[in-house]
Amino acid sequence: MKKNILAFAVSLFCLISVEGMSQNKTRVIAHRGAWKNTGATENSIAALENAIKLGCYGSEFDVHMSTDSVLFVNHDHTIQGTDIEKATSQELSQIKLGNGETLPTLESYLKTGGKQKNTRLILEIKTSSINKERSLALTTKCVEMVKKLNVEKITDYIAFDFDVCLKVKQLAPKAHVEYLNGDKTPAEILAAGLSGIDYHYSVYKKNENYIEEMHKEKLTTNAWTVNDKSTMQWFIDKKVDFITTNEPEQLFELLK
Repeated sequence: MKKNILAFAVSLFCLISVEGMSQNKTRVIAHRGAWKNTGATENSIAALENAIKLGCYGSEFDVHMSTDSVLFVNHDHTIQGTDIEKATSQELSQIKLGNGETLPTLESYLKTGGKQKNTRLILEIKTSSINKERSLALTTKCVEMVKKLNVEKITDYIAFDFDVCLKVKQLAPKAHVEYLNGDKTPAEILAAGLSGIDYHYSVYKKNENYIEEMHKEKLTTNAWTVNDKSTMQWFIDKKVDFITTNEPEQLFELLK
C-alpha cells in the first residue's frame, strides 16, 4: 500500500513538473549580458554578473582574437578606433570600457562565469574580418579555453559562420551549438549535427514552421534580438526555447 502511494506521489510530481516546464518553456538569454537597465557596459564582466543575479538562463557575449592570438570579449571588430584583430594584446589591455573595466579577455570572462552553475555562457565566435583561417583558429582557441577552465558544462556556442559551427562540433562533440545566419533549414541543421538555430526574429516571422519542425527533431530554437513586448509574446506563444534580448527584466515580467 505504502509503495503504491509513493509511486502515485512520484508520478504526480513528475506530471506537475513536466506541465510546469511546458507552460514556462521559453527561457531568457541576456544579449551581451544585462547592461541596458543596470548601468553596466555591454559585454563587460559587470553585465555578465548582472545577468547571473537576474537569474537569466544564459548570458551572450562575443569573442575576437588579437594579432598575437589572445582572445577578447567585445561585440564590434573595433573598439575606440582600435581594430581588435590587428592590435596586440598589450595594446588591447590598455583599453577601458565605459564603466571603468579593462576590456575583458575571454579567460577573465569565463573565470567569472565559472564561479556559478545556473547561468549558461553563450559564446559567440565572431567571424574574422580578415579571412576564414582566422575564424577557424579563433574557434579552436575558444574551445581550448573553455576546456582549460572546466566550464564546458555551462558553455554553449553560436556563430554566423556555418563552418565555425561545424568546427566546434568536431572539437567538442557534446557541445550545444546553434547557427545564427538564418539561411539554413531545419533539415540542414539536423543533417549537419548541430543543436539548434539562433535566428533573427524576422526569419521566424517569414518561416513560422521552423519552430515546430525544429522541435519535432528535438532541436532548439532561439530568437534574437527581441526587445519589444509584442514580439516577445509572439515567441512565447510559439513556445520558442530561448529569447535573446537587451530587455531581460521585461521578458521575465511577461514569463511570470
